[in-house]
Amino acid sequence: MNFKLTQIPERDRKPRLKGITMVMDKGLSIDEARNFLSVSHPHVDIVKLGFGTSFVTPNLKEKIEVYTSYGIPIYFGGTLFEAFLIRNQFEDYISVCKEYGVSYMEVSDGSITIPHAEKCGYIEKLTKYGTVLSEVVIAEAREAGNVGIYRGSGEVREGLVQEILTQIPEHKILWEAPQKAQQLYFIELIGCNVNLGNIAPNEMIALEAMRIGLRGDTFHLFLDKEVAK
Repeated sequence: MNFKLTQIPERDRKPRLKGITMVMDKGLSIDEARNFLSVSHPHVDIVKLGFGTSFVTPNLKEKIEVYTSYGIPIYFGGTLFEAFLIRNQFEDYISVCKEYGVSYMEVSDGSITIPHAEKCGYIEKLTKYGTVLSEVVIAEAREAGNVGIYRGSGEVREGLVQEILTQIPEHKILWEAPQKAQQLYFIELIGCNVNLGNIAPNEMIALEAMRIGLRGDTFHLFLDKEVAK
């Protein structure tokens, strides 16, 4: 941090097990990725190359190298996994992950229906090659933040969130929260070290400020109530 302020909540340091921020890259150029990381890399834990963008991104290996040079792992969006799967190219998906040095894989069923037992089978197979992320640990929202744990308006389905929290420890859940109001909800609910995902690159620094009470929405959240009067 650039200067000293008291009453700042303590953020877990990288490599973090909680307080993770996942950024969604929906098509940054190589130079844009470098510029983004030059400012935000201390706060970014993992980057998702959204949906199927990795298929059409030029110089993909070079771009991935930019992220790995900062020690930030990347993974392909779950839609790409589904695109391989529906074409009966599961083994090809594994080969692509190996070719590009991708050790995180997302197993999703947002666009196709996969029976639960079959989905578990894919997860089990992929764990031989890296870390598997799925809706078991990702609270799905898509890039717009208007499905899954959110209503079409973007409003949080609070009952569903509470139900999820009764079944899964909060530190094992990555809440996809692309909208500011959604990010605020989970910071107020769980604290500054909540796991948040699908964050836009240009919102990364603003989110980190909001996490620690340095944005209007959370300004009083972490202050000592007696001192803040």
